[in-house]
Amino acid sequence: MTDYLLAAAVDQLAIANWMFTCVNSDDPPEPPEPVARPGGRGDEGGADAALRPPADATANTTGVVPPSPTELARFFS
Repeated sequence: MTDYLLAAAVDQLAIANWMFTCVNSDDPPEPPEPVARPGGRGDEGGADAALRPPADATANTTGVVPPSPTELARFFS
């Protein structure tokens, strides 16, 4: 659940920064892309599907290795 909440927080910050830039710029940038959720399969099912945890949230059947705490810290610094 923490990964989903963190991805949602990152998306909200990106949207807020994008809106600020749009208001204060003559040439607004493209809207930000949502951060991939764990176990995400692209755009299947829309944004709501990306926010739902998989049916068996304890199993990692996608083969996706989550980032380490060091990688997360480097991303947000």
